Amino acid sequence: MTDSVSRFWDKYIEKTILYKVSEDSRRWYVKHVEFFIKTRNGVRLASVSASDVETYLEVIGRKRYMVDWKFRQVVNALRILFCELINPPWAKDFNWQMWMDNSRDLPEDHATIARTSSITHDIRTKRGGEKLRACRQAFSALFVNLTKEIRLRAYSIRTEQAYSDWLARFIIFSDIKTTDDFTAEKISLFLEHLAVNRHVAASTQNQALNALVFYSTQVLKLEVEDKIVFHRAKRPKRLPVVLSRKEVNRLLDGLTNTLHKLIASLMYGAGLRLMECVRLRVLDVDFEFMQITVREGKGKKDRVVPLPETLVSTLQEQIQRVSSLHGKDIEAGFGEVKLPGALARKYKSAAKELRWQFLFPSMKLSSDPQSGKVMRHHLHESSVQKSIKKSANGNQINKKVSSHSLRHSFATHLLENGYDIRTVQELLGHADVSTTMIYTHVLNRGGRGVKSPLDV
Repeated sequence: MTDSVSRFWDKYIEKTILYKVSEDSRRWYVKHVEFFIKTRNGVRLASVSASDVETYLEVIGRKRYMVDWKFRQVVNALRILFCELINPPWAKDFNWQMWMDNSRDLPEDHATIARTSSITHDIRTKRGGEKLRACRQAFSALFVNLTKEIRLRAYSIRTEQAYSDWLARFIIFSDIKTTDDFTAEKISLFLEHLAVNRHVAASTQNQALNALVFYSTQVLKLEVEDKIVFHRAKRPKRLPVVLSRKEVNRLLDGLTNTLHKLIASLMYGAGLRLMECVRLRVLDVDFEFMQITVREGKGKKDRVVPLPETLVSTLQEQIQRVSSLHGKDIEAGFGEVKLPGALARKYKSAAKELRWQFLFPSMKLSSDPQSGKVMRHHLHESSVQKSIKKSANGNQINKKVSSHSLRHSFATHLLENGYDIRTVQELLGHADVSTTMIYTHVLNRGGRGVKSPLDV
């Protein structure tokens, strides 16, 4: 190794220390950069363009061995190289963070991919602590029967996971040995324990009650509901967090991840839930009718929401990016996507069609945990949540802002503009208008509905 090369690597390692890269990881950062340099075939690093880096990241993102944490490590290694050592004009504006944020793999118990295997496999997933996993395995027959009853009723995967976890917690707390130990008295003691000793919210206690009553009545065929007596957790009356229009604009402007900004804009502009948004597919966006179709929203219901005119060109560009990425996936021998329900069996080639691709795909391919096929799932919703909270904190929005605040703001601002409550209910997908009525309270209570006597 020549002195100049040695100095280069010394400088690079110094920069990794400034980026707080751990000592154990630094040698891997060096290996990632060395591998990138080899692929350049002698081209000087100063001549590398932003599109060269994008192409390289797309290619390694299709490697079977490239797990999400390693991919983020590669991106960060190249960011340090180009932003700190090479300094080409494009490096500072290159969206390195977007490549890292949008590359997280979906875990095997994620709602999008969790129901593609047998029930026996599903109840043995890594979800929950060691005690819950051990319980599900020890009493596997109980959990298989519970899952069968839930799926017969087409309950959501989130309900299935929650009910399974509550059953496991109850079995552990009550030291259940056989199904004969399931009694109303033990259920009552468990629910009271949650409220008195664990101080859980009323909604959490009610979920546990629903889970245990469902198992007792639908699986064991026991009539226990009227016999359960317990101390109920007090349900707080909370109003939704609503942002003003100025606050919404500051929040959106503060999102540096362009994909996250588009997702957040859709959540506010169309009233979408976060999971509804990240699960959108190309075919769900209708530019002719200026509408977006939300498929299998909460309660397994489809609905149609308006497509904001200000997002038309941005969405068209996003679909072009998806099309380009999908074309390259096809050329590389991939290109499949997870299809909803039984579509994969009904339409064999649909999984490779552009219209079924996710509108907001992950930056890398990943192996489906059940089938083993390499697919491109949608990006993980947690990265969007983090970006929204970071933007809210960075723009001095002193409210408890979450991604759902954008949906609350959508509903409230529609009511402010004079739209009737039934229209808003339909757009939000609420089964009961009383759920939508909460937004009228936001408009009419406190400082919004009463003039302070100090100002009279």
